[in-house]
Amino acid sequence: MTKEITILSGKGGAGKTTVAGALATLARNAVLIDADVDAPDLHLLLQPRIRRSETFYGSKKARIIAADCTHCGLCVDACRFDAITPGEPPEISFFFCEGCGMCYRICPAEAIEFAEARTGEWYVSDTDYGPMVHARLDPAQGNSGKLVSLVREEGRKIAAANQAEYILTDGPPGIGCPVIASLAGTDFVLVVTEPTPAGEHDLRRLAELLGLFKIPAGLCLNKWDLNPEMAARMEAAGRELGMEAVGGIRFDLTTVTAQLEGRTVMDYPASPAATDIGDLWKNVEKLLKKNDSAGR
Repeated sequence: MTKEITILSGKGGAGKTTVAGALATLARNAVLIDADVDAPDLHLLLQPRIRRSETFYGSKKARIIAADCTHCGLCVDACRFDAITPGEPPEISFFFCEGCGMCYRICPAEAIEFAEARTGEWYVSDTDYGPMVHARLDPAQGNSGKLVSLVREEGRKIAAANQAEYILTDGPPGIGCPVIASLAGTDFVLVVTEPTPAGEHDLRRLAELLGLFKIPAGLCLNKWDLNPEMAARMEAAGRELGMEAVGGIRFDLTTVTAQLEGRTVMDYPASPAATDIGDLWKNVEKLLKKNDSAGR
């Protein structure tokens, strides 16, 4: 039975993708998903080879049919997003249009088209560590939660076809709609954070969200050795919030070297970070088995 593991951080820059890329090299028979569709970067470490690409239509956009427009200006006045510039005919900005459809509904000449528009692209790729599903929203476009759900659905289809043991998802930052879309149906969440007051704040916000989904979670403290006292405090907070500490990663400049070279830190097996992440993965597997035994 395929186990879905989602890696979250509550914020950007905590080391989530570094850990996800490293775990991708350790997980056996896994399907990899980059669910951070607003700013994807897992591909920078895993170097995927695109096998298939598909256009994503995430919302509708309005467009004026110049030949039918009577230049009445009602659409300009009605647009609360200031997306329509006056003119003969007026012009609707693709980037500013929020797809509300108000102009389409009120146009007396029926001179506005309201149709599905391309807002991004998604891909099925091959990596050295297994198939990968990833995506990218176009600039200034929305509905990232819908795109996250799409790539996860495709990842599950591939996992079923391959009888994959794991689906490993590099989740979006924060706690908003894309994160919620990355959580539905997942079996386990690995929370990666840092030993700082901001890290503790984000940990508590994320724990509150996970509590609503009743998803078991484990805590990984990145760069714990930079502030051992704060790290111990956050481990205690994690236990209080129902998260078991599954590992800590020491500060290691090898991670920067790996990123600059487009590789994962596991390509440097003698590095402290690689050793720590290896231990982290063993603990995650143990916790998954423990949760299975407990019926969670």
